[in-house]
Amino acid sequence: MFALNFQAAHHEPLLRSRTKNCTVRLGDLRDIYPESSIVWITFGPKLQAKRKMYQAFIDKVRVKEISQLTADDLVHQNPNIHSVSDLIDFFEQHYKRSISPNDIVSVIFFSEILPE
Repeated sequence: MFALNFQAAHHEPLLRSRTKNCTVRLGDLRDIYPESSIVWITFGPKLQAKRKMYQAFIDKVRVKEISQLTADDLVHQNPNIHSVSDLIDFFEQHYKRSISPNDIVSVIFFSEILPE
């Protein structure tokens, strides 16, 4: 089973409240996170221990250029990101490199798997 890990501190409360049900990641990740797969949603910095939060079902994965992201993609990614330029700014800080509106991203929608 794979994990979908989140590192940014502002993501943790969004994940805990189940407000965040989408993530936008650089690159085409359809082979890593195929639709209908099950993943652990985890939280923690790179190269450190992770906190396992819950299991999730990958509902859909859409690959597009950053410039093609919709308001719906953005609000599910993070309610504080209101535009593509906001997301590009966030990505440039996170990835520590220049990001172009033409860069390819995967928009991964997921839903919690509730315990029986």
